[in-house]
Amino acid sequence: MMSYTLHTIQQWYPEDDWFWERTGKKIANRNLKISICCLLLSFCVWMLFSIITIHLNAIGFHFSNTQLFLLTAIPSISGAILRVPYSFVIPIFGGRFWTAFSTFILIIPCLWLGYAIKNPTTSYSEFVLIALLCGLGGANYASSMANISFFYPKAHLGAALGLNGGLGSLGVSVIQLVTSFIIFLPMFDEKWILLANGQKIWLQNAALIWVPILIVLSAIALWKMNDLPGIKASFKLQSVVLKDKMMWILSLPYLATFGSFIGFSAAFAMLSNTLFPEINITYLAFWGPLIGVLARPIGGVFADKFNGIYMTLINYILMIILVISVFLSLPNILSIEGSFVGFYSAFLLMFFIAGLGSGSTFQMIATIFRQHVIDRLTLKGVNQTLATRNAMTETAAALGFISAIGAIGGFFIPQIFSLSLLLFNSVYYALIVFILFYIICTIITKFSINK
Repeated sequence: MMSYTLHTIQQWYPEDDWFWERTGKKIANRNLKISICCLLLSFCVWMLFSIITIHLNAIGFHFSNTQLFLLTAIPSISGAILRVPYSFVIPIFGGRFWTAFSTFILIIPCLWLGYAIKNPTTSYSEFVLIALLCGLGGANYASSMANISFFYPKAHLGAALGLNGGLGSLGVSVIQLVTSFIIFLPMFDEKWILLANGQKIWLQNAALIWVPILIVLSAIALWKMNDLPGIKASFKLQSVVLKDKMMWILSLPYLATFGSFIGFSAAFAMLSNTLFPEINITYLAFWGPLIGVLARPIGGVFADKFNGIYMTLINYILMIILVISVFLSLPNILSIEGSFVGFYSAFLLMFFIAGLGSGSTFQMIATIFRQHVIDRLTLKGVNQTLATRNAMTETAAALGFISAIGAIGGFFIPQIFSLSLLLFNSVYYALIVFILFYIICTIITKFSINK
């Protein structure tokens, strides 16, 4: 029997097959669908600067490549930092309220950025502040994944998280695809700028287009989503995961997979524009993130069928090979001009492998950590029911915290490219750093997770 108090479900037994098939699955799937839509919009706001930066100087600003790379990276670091507190908010405030609230406040950076773009006197520091606020969109991933993890039984947890994270991450590609068209249409006002090629551009549209959609989705979340009171827990009760060695070990594979995906998504358009300025990357940039997002569910399916640890190891090896391919496609390696086709193709494959790894590792992490907590509590004499409930709470917190570590890649990858260009006028050294990192991850994964 199911009972409600407004939007709060009083009884929730997802591991009971009869309850799940009769009632639970329908409720969980409704919350999942709304969560996916809200998370997709959150990723759009998070990655706004990944595509806007390549047009800022063209409309009258005068920022250096170092400054522009930093703008693409700032949302990732603020998003990563904010994912830590966001990891713990669902058991405190409830999933329905927090999803609605965290979606609605993304209106602030969108409106501010739309205004800042139209004002030619906007300072670089103001853009930095807006970029920091865009990180709120990235933080939503932690609370969204934590919330959805409470609704599903262990047997369906991987698929639910894969859909929420995978389709939500589609926003990384959607923002680049929509922006490439929307900025050339007169939609919100008549203030346009004439580019050097004679084309009119309304760059503010890239930010303003999301405002009405965010309002509608936050209202839908508040109206149609549910809270589960059985998962209420304080920050203190959840923070026990920070002392768990397993959580820190499991965070490394996610840093190397999702961190690569989000980092390359943030940096690719700006990097391509810097290395191959003769190529208009505006209409090509979205393909990489799109391929990565579509690969994520495939990675989840593979993780269910094959050993997730071996998949992770193979992922690292392929990433090493592809980074070497990028290295060989750059100017002054095999040819003076370099090969954009080789560069672009290698990056598309890297997006695919990183997306594949993101799906397989996150599902692997959720399953391994929940069972790890159950085993730990059972050994201490905790009964199975209470151990399972506590495991759900700790797993949700761990997933959010691990996602925060993964998001750091979105900051470091653009900054490593920027630093390499600044110090050596080349990205070769950045690529060497990535190769070394994947080698280290391969070694640690092989000898740590298998213990």
